[in-house]
Amino acid sequence: MQIPEDLRYSSDHEWIRLEEGNRARIGITDFAQDALGDVVYVDLPEVGRVVAGGESVSEVESTKSVSDIYAPISGEVVEVNSDLVDAPDKLNSDPYGEGWILVIELSSEANLDNLLDAPAYIELTEA
Repeated sequence: MQIPEDLRYSSDHEWIRLEEGNRARIGITDFAQDALGDVVYVDLPEVGRVVAGGESVSEVESTKSVSDIYAPISGEVVEVNSDLVDAPDKLNSDPYGEGWILVIELSSEANLDNLLDAPAYIELTEA
């Protein structure tokens, strides 16, 4: 299982990559995609939607179940990965690369305080 050191993580198994400005790219972790099984559909949020940390922002349907994806931080959705509409399996094959789901413009840096670093996320997944 991959857990990149340069990312932050939520306890709901989303990853966050901080980018230029106050933007954060978000997807699901390798642990999450493995638990889901083969992803067959991704419901993307609307660009411009304002979300609160912990709010359901997307849905992922797999051969096993339908799962909510939660916004790990508060802010405005400024970009979505529309490639997932035709290729939802990118969540399985490349969860930290081409399988990203959305980009949020952070409303506050304080949003990051509740996120886990890689060692803490590893501990969570081993519990």
